[in-house]
Amino acid sequence: MREDRHVVGVQEVPQTLDDAAMIGRSLDDPESFAALFDRHADEIHRYAARRLGAELAEDVTGEVFLVAFRRRARYDRAWPDARPWLYGIATNVISQHRRAERRRNAAMAKVVVERPGTFDDRSADRVTAEQLQPRLAGALTGLSAAERDLLLLVAWADLTYEDAALALGVPVGTVRSRLHRLRVKVRRALGGIDPFAEEPQHG
Repeated sequence: MREDRHVVGVQEVPQTLDDAAMIGRSLDDPESFAALFDRHADEIHRYAARRLGAELAEDVTGEVFLVAFRRRARYDRAWPDARPWLYGIATNVISQHRRAERRRNAAMAKVVVERPGTFDDRSADRVTAEQLQPRLAGALTGLSAAERDLLLLVAWADLTYEDAALALGVPVGTVRSRLHRLRVKVRRALGGIDPFAEEPQHG
């Protein structure tokens, strides 16, 4: 069976390579780093858009991969999945836009969601989520930057505790204890509703 490949210039990068192998390959063949971008850019863009809005997401995504490219020689290739590393970079890039994120959350917290005139079972979950969003945005404004980073890496980026610890450069035990306190805070702010009830896998 023919191996699927990503063509970069005159080079071909096997899609079966894990992220660490792709990064290692890019040290001798810099153009092959584009394959890592193709694999993860959409995910990083979605995360940046949720945090900062669509208007800044493209710039943030480009900067994340530019930083990653420049630092690729320092990547620990014992980790086959580069997502935690990329999300760590994204967290640092987003931190440069804290003011924009605070404005976005404050604006979302003021949104009033109206119940549609016609309502069926399929729209129930959507409207509930939309009604919760302003309250969640308000709750997020009450968290510190570090608390918000951790909570959203787990809830929105869907990182495991171990991956979130790697992204933030803290021990996994610290992630567990901080996240427990954060969930209590957010539940209290939302009147007992836990929007992050789905527990991530623990590795």
